[in-house]
Amino acid sequence: MRPISGTGQPNGHGWRRLVMTYMLAAVAGWVFSALHMPLPWMIGPLLMTAGLSLRGLIHRPLPVRTRPFGQAVVSTTVGLSFTGDALTIVLDLLPLLVGMAAMTTGFSLVVAFVQAKLAGVRLSRMALATFPLAPVEAAIIAESVGQPAAPVVKAQSLRIAAVVVVIPTILYLVDGARRGAVPSAAGVEAFLDPWLATLPIIGLVGGLLFRSLNWSNPFFLGPLTIAAMLTAGGVALPHYPPVVLATAQVVLGSWLGSTFQASLLRGAGRELAISLLGTVCLLVLTCGSAAVLARFTPLDWRSAVLGIAPGGVTEMALTAQFLHQSVPVVTAAQVVRIFLLMPLARPLIRWTERFG
Repeated sequence: MRPISGTGQPNGHGWRRLVMTYMLAAVAGWVFSALHMPLPWMIGPLLMTAGLSLRGLIHRPLPVRTRPFGQAVVSTTVGLSFTGDALTIVLDLLPLLVGMAAMTTGFSLVVAFVQAKLAGVRLSRMALATFPLAPVEAAIIAESVGQPAAPVVKAQSLRIAAVVVVIPTILYLVDGARRGAVPSAAGVEAFLDPWLATLPIIGLVGGLLFRSLNWSNPFFLGPLTIAAMLTAGGVALPHYPPVVLATAQVVLGSWLGSTFQASLLRGAGRELAISLLGTVCLLVLTCGSAAVLARFTPLDWRSAVLGIAPGGVTEMALTAQFLHQSVPVVTAAQVVRIFLLMPLARPLIRWTERFG
């Protein structure tokens, strides 16, 4: 196979190679689906493109501009689960969700301290690599405080990929009887629903609105907010057909997998190994605390694990749907952490700089 460029430019064979990558990723998703694996249309493409990237067959990450499509489709679907009753439950649990977000942040800081000692680097650098932020946001903060961005992006991508693969797989193996497909309309008739056109409008308007406000993750939080408000207000909207939702997951998984470039990983083996070890420790801490919380709160232990997990809100929400857990509660827990960390990330990183 010839190397694939991730630029997506129309000159040469850029578009054809890009399409080939997505076709291979879709085949990987289909194989994982046939094997009844968890989140097949995301994890399959993630592992496929990561393998191609590490072998040097994909020269650079796939175009980041493809990511908003996947986020908007998934977030709109997630927003449709926010019925009035579900919203009431989320509001009742809000103090607990804030506490869960604080716990994950605290655990991340503890793990970052240990990693910094093992790797012999500054605590602020490891905190940026460990805090549950999006890789791009972490890179921006790193540059603003004078830290190198590349190691932060590598560690953040490794953390997200590890959580996306490990958490769904463990929950699937432990509680596979409760698994199922993500709710969506089935059949060709789903495309004939006249109200289906409202979903991409929600995605576009919500994403652009939140981006204009400089919010984090605009193409997830924007469509999610609008869809949730409409659903909670009693507006009945259709679900995306399965092929559209699967395509969105293929796009997201492919982009994440393609970030594992061989050139970026070269010469950083020790630091990445420490980052991976830190991710494992963080998962143990968060999952263990989730199990304890479930014993003393109304939360199901699976929802608690997904809500407190240091992964992406998109992936954890999809996993909740796949395992028939409370999607609103899991999503709200992840979103609360985003809102908690957005204003606090820079002050926390500057605070850690005092410790070398």
